[in-house]
Amino acid sequence: MTKEAAKRRRRAFARERDLVRLLWKRGFACMRAPASGSKVKRTVYPDVVAIWRGKTLVFEVKTSEQKRTIYIPREQVEKIREFAKRAGGQAFIAVKIVGQGEPWRFIPIEKLEHTSGGNFKVSLDSLERALTIRDLEKIVGMTRGLEDFIGGGI
Repeated sequence: MTKEAAKRRRRAFARERDLVRLLWKRGFACMRAPASGSKVKRTVYPDVVAIWRGKTLVFEVKTSEQKRTIYIPREQVEKIREFAKRAGGQAFIAVKIVGQGEPWRFIPIEKLEHTSGGNFKVSLDSLERALTIRDLEKIVGMTRGLEDFIGGGI
């Protein structure tokens, strides 16, 4: 692996950990999948798994330095779809535009657009309409009570 590839990989891991920290602070039990980004081709691991009271969300994490169309290989989408199916959960592409103060955005894999090559993409329009962290909380039925404010849960 070249130095530049190793640097990109470390940055990707840091962004995945950033998403895990955000989800944890919001009340989810979550973790970065240990084989995420590894050369293990036959396994079916998402980048991040988050659970709240038995409801499972799985994420493939994508980042960019600017707002642009993001392309996702078909195999990555199929893997998180299969993991979500086995877990009884929902699968999302988590997108972070770094360095611009943009919040994390979440696109359900069912909303991904197909490319002519059989892969998938998140268009700029899809990115603008993507879900927020609060939308994810609503999906799992998470509600905020006074104890969350007192205990620093938000």
